[in-house]
Amino acid sequence: MPDITPFQIAGHSIAAGTRETVEIPVSTLSDHTPVTLSVHVIHGRKPGPVMFVSAAIHGDEVIGVEIVRRLLRAAPMKSLAGTLLAVPIVNTYGFLNHSRYLPDRRDLNRCFPGGAGGSMASRLADIFMREVVLRADVGIDLHSAAIHRSNLPQIRLTPGNERIAALGRAFGAPVMLKSKLRDGSLRMAAEEAGIDVLLFEAGEGLRFDELAARSGMAGILRVMQSLGMVGQKGVPKARTPTVMCAGSRWFRAPVGGLCRSYRAIGDAVDAGTVLGAISDPFGEVEQEVICDEAGIVIGRSNMPVVYEGEALFHVASTPRGEAAADGVTAQMDAAPLFDEDEIL
Repeated sequence: MPDITPFQIAGHSIAAGTRETVEIPVSTLSDHTPVTLSVHVIHGRKPGPVMFVSAAIHGDEVIGVEIVRRLLRAAPMKSLAGTLLAVPIVNTYGFLNHSRYLPDRRDLNRCFPGGAGGSMASRLADIFMREVVLRADVGIDLHSAAIHRSNLPQIRLTPGNERIAALGRAFGAPVMLKSKLRDGSLRMAAEEAGIDVLLFEAGEGLRFDELAARSGMAGILRVMQSLGMVGQKGVPKARTPTVMCAGSRWFRAPVGGLCRSYRAIGDAVDAGTVLGAISDPFGEVEQEVICDEAGIVIGRSNMPVVYEGEALFHVASTPRGEAAADGVTAQMDAAPLFDEDEIL
C-alpha cells in the first residue's frame, strides 16, 4: 500500500487513516466569544479524491446539519479512499440566531469568493473558500427551503457541465433540474476555480425531515461510491430513476385569504389539476389555484394564511417523448432557479 501524505489544513496535519475536527478561527463576537469554522476531516488510508460536504450556508437550513451528522457516522467512512471535509455549519452566526442571514444582513451565498478585508459575510466566504473549497476536487452543498416551505429532495445542476450531471445521476435524488450559476454564489466561485459542486435541496427551514435526511445521506454515499471513495457495502441503491425536469415555475395566490392545499410535494399533476383553494375567513368567496402543465410538485408553502401574489406551489415540468431533448436545450438558456427568499 502506498504511503499516503498527511492532509494539511489550517496548520493541522491529519495522518492517513485518521479523522479530526479542525477549528478554523473566523472572528470574535462582541462579548469576546470566539467564532470558528468547524471542519471534520476524514483522511483515508488509500489515495482518492478530496470532497467537501457543506451545510447551513443559510443558517436556518438545518436539515443539512443532520445529513452531515449521519454521514460522519456511516459505516463506509471507516474504509474511505481519499479525503472528506465535512462542514455541518458554515454560517454559525445565522445558525445560532435561527436566521438565513448573517448579522450584517447579508446572504452568505451571494458573497463568494469573498475577501479578507471585506464585510463580515465576505470574510467568512473567503475563509471557507481558502481553507475548504480550494482544497477539494468536488463538493456537495446542502440546502433546504425557507421557513414555512418544503422542498422535495432535488439536485440542481450547472447547465452544460457533464461532469456535474454524471454526479447528479449518481446521487439519485427524485428530481434533477438545471439551474444557472448566480453571481456571488458558492457554486459560481467554486466552478470558476475548477471545482464541481452539486447543490442538494430538501425539506423545510428550521425543521428536520426524515425523507430529506435519508435522501441526502444516501445520495452523498452514492456519489462517493461513483468516485471510488467508498465501496458498495453500506451504500443504499436508488429505488427509482431520477426524473430530469425541463424547467419549473411557481403558481401564485390569485387573492389573499386562507389556502387549503390539495397537493403535496412529490405529487404528479397535469394541466387542469387543482393545487389548492383560497377563501376568505367566512367562506363566502373562494378561488382555486389551477396548474396549467404536467409536472411534479417539488416545493410548496406550508402556511395557510396567504396574501395575493404569494408563491404557493413549485411545479417542475416533466419531459415527454421527443420533447425531452428540446426541453434540455431550452433549459440552457432558461432563467435561473430562484432561492426561496427571492420568490416571495
